[in-house]
Amino acid sequence: MKSLYVLSGASGMTGSELVRQILESEKDSRIIGFDNFFASSIDTIKEYLDDSRFVFYEYDINNAAQMKAIEDQVVSEKKAYDRTVYINCAAVVHTEHFYEVEHTWETNVISMKSFLEQAIRVIADSYINCSTSEVYSMQSWNENGGVRESDYLLMSTAEHSQRTSYACGKLMTEFFMKDAVDKGKIKGCSIRFANVYSKHERFAKHIIPHIINELSEKGSVTLLENSKKNRRAFLHNIDSCRSVMALINSDKALDGTVYNVATDEEITIIDLTYKIAEKMGLPKPEIKFEGYRSSDPERRVLNTEKIRTRTDWTPIINLDKGLEMCVASIKK
Repeated sequence: MKSLYVLSGASGMTGSELVRQILESEKDSRIIGFDNFFASSIDTIKEYLDDSRFVFYEYDINNAAQMKAIEDQVVSEKKAYDRTVYINCAAVVHTEHFYEVEHTWETNVISMKSFLEQAIRVIADSYINCSTSEVYSMQSWNENGGVRESDYLLMSTAEHSQRTSYACGKLMTEFFMKDAVDKGKIKGCSIRFANVYSKHERFAKHIIPHIINELSEKGSVTLLENSKKNRRAFLHNIDSCRSVMALINSDKALDGTVYNVATDEEITIIDLTYKIAEKMGLPKPEIKFEGYRSSDPERRVLNTEKIRTRTDWTPIINLDKGLEMCVASIKK
């Protein structure tokens, strides 16, 4: 099937991997992508810039004129393809930015809604909304196989931490997605990714690149006090993007609802640090603790039965292999 993909956040961690997977697996498809490099750089996609199947613009999803240019191009090209798919990866990301409430709201909520409305106007076939497991907030695990998409939420509020503005915004986008599908305007769904990492993530805002960078530069690591008891299950970006493609290609999954995408390979942050250090040839590095982040759940464990039932998706990159890929990339 010849597909026209319209991809926001195309040079980000998720977007750039989607570019790779689509171009390598669909020889007749095309991608119209854009990014403002808020949390990325051109380096992640530079090897694809000469591919005629991929056109990229340094555009901002908050810029109405630039989004109109994207819409006009989609209208002019879509007749040559069997389907048109919108994928929204653009977002204000990294925990430190979650406290910038107005910026988070503008990009993650208002502009997502505008991008969805554009997809509806051009009569796109489907829309994938990249949400987050942050919506589970303070109730992000249980002892019965992990939290499910249908579980009620217990969220921290502004009384606790402005960080939750990110989760609240993403939760709102899930309502927009469900409403559009329920009203017959478009097919689509939302995805709650959990702790995604990649060898391409060079900015030390998330825990895995932070540990790698600290060990590379100092041979020791400084962690938040929370890390003494926190545990996480990490999802490699190859697998997160494989889930996007699996959902796009499963018509019954495009029902407006939400899908957890995660692994069940849970590890403490302390053990994660030692595992990375071992792969870097630095046994038993010094670990220092400094600072504390409020409203940070001790665990985040997601149940993924729903996506595994409705698609053929299952993760293929375990933590050991994924970390080896990350460490190998810094040695090049």
